[in-house]
Amino acid sequence: MLATSPAPLPFWRLLAYAAPALPLAVLTLPFAIVVPNHYAATLGLSLASVGQVLLLVRLFDAISDPVVGVLADRIRPVFGRRRTWFAASVPITVAATWLVFVPPPDAGVLWLLVFGTLLTLGMTLSLIPYWAWGAELATGYADRNRISAVREAVVVVGTLAATSTPALVQATGWGGPGDALLALAVLVAVALPITALAALRLVPEPVDYSRDRLDLKASWAHLRANRPFLILLSAFVLNGFANGLPATLFLFFVGQVLAVPDQAGLVLFVYFLSGVAGVPLWLALSRRFGKHRTWCVAMIGASAVFATVPLLGPGDLTPFLVVCVLTGLALGADLVLPPSIQADVIDLDTAKSGEQRTGTYVAAWGLATKVALALAVGVSFPLLDWAGFDATGATTSEGGLLMLTVLYAAVPVAMKLAAIRLMWSFPLDAAEQARLRAAIEAAAVTSNR
Repeated sequence: MLATSPAPLPFWRLLAYAAPALPLAVLTLPFAIVVPNHYAATLGLSLASVGQVLLLVRLFDAISDPVVGVLADRIRPVFGRRRTWFAASVPITVAATWLVFVPPPDAGVLWLLVFGTLLTLGMTLSLIPYWAWGAELATGYADRNRISAVREAVVVVGTLAATSTPALVQATGWGGPGDALLALAVLVAVALPITALAALRLVPEPVDYSRDRLDLKASWAHLRANRPFLILLSAFVLNGFANGLPATLFLFFVGQVLAVPDQAGLVLFVYFLSGVAGVPLWLALSRRFGKHRTWCVAMIGASAVFATVPLLGPGDLTPFLVVCVLTGLALGADLVLPPSIQADVIDLDTAKSGEQRTGTYVAAWGLATKVALALAVGVSFPLLDWAGFDATGATTSEGGLLMLTVLYAAVPVAMKLAAIRLMWSFPLDAAEQARLRAAIEAAAVTSNR
């Protein structure tokens, strides 16, 4: 085990690491937005049943995420504990994506439950070692922003591909939402194996600074004692729920409140393109003011803008595009800064526990993401169903539209304000992170003597 910090990755290796994020992003957003809508509106499943099934699928992640995270830390194959797990996950993820995105016409609740569970397992097996790999490739406070920025920019490119595909399919006259999901499944099946192979060949296994091995009881005790981690995780769940509600309900809001369903692809494209454009701004501000304060400023701005959404109605496409540009700029901070802060939080645990357990922490992070999305679907769909909302738009009541607007705009603002309150006085800054890294590397030198 080396005891010196790794040199910053050359940009071409950084791109090789980031490339698999594109196909992984291509499948992530449609699974949260397009798949529920397709199974409800096209295959005829009720909103309540789709919401309940997806909630069960996410609850399965409550078991699989920590199990995979712990195993990814403890099992150390010759090829590398990050790269081996990631390589093994690719066939599972590709197969499950196809089964969920291209269901037979008679697919029902059981089909969505079984293969949706397989897909979330494949994504867990892919994302936990992949994110841990990135978190360990850099050790500096600012260098971690660089890793996050490039990876998340590629994530947005993949998201843009996912959001533009339905519009392109419709514009070419190829077909409807089902054909768009087919196109996305083909893209994942081709791009994920190719980009994964490139990353595995070109990007090194990161340095493992572990000097001890903890049993499960001690591991759990250190996790609970990591106060910055608990603060960050709580804020991330709140902000993830705030972002997950609009993501889950976006197609319904654009189609039935704004009454411009054909413009959904354009709106999402503008939103995520603005997210990429905002990344350099938030990186510059974080160098000056710190990561956590910069993230808080971005959330404050997004909340102020999103609070105007309930004022919009049928035909208000232009004002909604302005909202999407401004909140999209804030999205750049959501994408880059929390993962970078998470890597800093892991340093605190490594310094105190003696074991570098990035996979365990990334698993908790991934679980928080999935819990937020599960809450978004599992809470919003039954409430919409109760309020008289019809996914097809044929029989939606005024109460259903009001519930949609409240869930889409008002609840997210409240959640973001709660996250801001938690993060404003976050205790881990650049100076503290530098002190932790010095302690970790000094201990590694001592343990090698």
